[in-house]
Amino acid sequence: MRRLSIEDLDGWERRLDSGVKWVPYVALGVSLVLAILTDAFLPGPPIALTVVLTLVAAAWIFFWVNLHPAWSERRVLMGIYFVVLLGLIAALIACSPVFGFFAFAGYLNAVYALRGRMVVFGVVTTGALSSLSQIGGFPTLGSLPGVASYLVVAVFNIAIAGALSLLAWVTTEQAERRKRMIGQLNETNTKLETAMAENAGLHAQLLTQAREAGVLDERARMAGEIHDTIAQGLAGIITQLEAADQVEDQPADRRRHLDTAAGLARESLSEARRSVRNLQPEQLEGATLPEALAGVVQRWSDLHGLAAEITTTGTVRPMHPEIEGTLVRTAQEALTNVAKHAGASRVGLTLSYMEDQVTLDVRDDGVGFEPAETVASGDGGFGLKAMRQRLQRIAGLLEVESEPGGGTAISASVPAIPAGSVA
Repeated sequence: MRRLSIEDLDGWERRLDSGVKWVPYVALGVSLVLAILTDAFLPGPPIALTVVLTLVAAAWIFFWVNLHPAWSERRVLMGIYFVVLLGLIAALIACSPVFGFFAFAGYLNAVYALRGRMVVFGVVTTGALSSLSQIGGFPTLGSLPGVASYLVVAVFNIAIAGALSLLAWVTTEQAERRKRMIGQLNETNTKLETAMAENAGLHAQLLTQAREAGVLDERARMAGEIHDTIAQGLAGIITQLEAADQVEDQPADRRRHLDTAAGLARESLSEARRSVRNLQPEQLEGATLPEALAGVVQRWSDLHGLAAEITTTGTVRPMHPEIEGTLVRTAQEALTNVAKHAGASRVGLTLSYMEDQVTLDVRDDGVGFEPAETVASGDGGFGLKAMRQRLQRIAGLLEVESEPGGGTAISASVPAIPAGSVA
């Protein structure tokens, strides 16, 4: 069986409400026909009086209910309407007990016309009048059995009518509550649909912004890669070529500098190609991070003729490739800065594995500088900025400690994200 929708239920409710309004007229007509048919057998008031009262009752209901439905919300007017209707029901039952069929209309009109506790009054009085029809009319006041019979029937009718009215009231309240809940759900669904449409627009905007941010981040990454590879390699090549010019009268030394420059050129070209493909630094291929850093330190020491050493502390374990690559690039940039600016005689690197982070410290005994003044004047060069940006991309931190004549210490700390995890 097909489930009824809310629209179907509303349609049935409207049809029932419309049909209920015509029940009193049907009950009046049936009662009048029965009264006319039984008039020849039962003594009572003239049939003409019964017909007149029937027409008056029909006109009374039609005037108040059908012609003026808006009056149903006016309590005083509805109270007058219902009291007069009870009087007409009592008069018709006095004419003929068969008008007990019409007395049923009192229950319907009690719910229609009355509100609150007055509905109880309407149900009780209607039940009392219906009981009169069931015992054959008004009992003789002096007849104790007749009065007792009436009271028993009246109590029974009032109890049944009260229970049915209470059930109807509960059912109506539940139906109204469901309607309100459905209305609230529909309103909520409408708001959710609107919010989802707005979220879809915001999502599209965020995707666009993320794409633009990704382009800018990639540009920054490429700038850092170029600086870490090509720029450093070119700087080393220039240094070696200048040194070769200074020893033109010493063929062996000159050849050594030229060979070193050629080696740097090949290494820089290889690194540039790898940077374009966003691969790891060449030093990390087939080597652990401490081994890769040891190789970087050794090549730098051989190139510049300065004493440099690296120490590893903690438990060595594989880190995410981006983490290890960033530390290698940071070491290369820090050593390049030492060669360019520090004038140092000794350099020391310390790689420390801790529980939640990995740190790389680079110290030298060079001339040092004032970090605050360097940053304020903008003379810090691209090196420190590149290191800081590279570390920030993986939630890392760069700290610089230095003072004129006291050397420099650079500390890079990154999260200890193990290999195989998403950084």
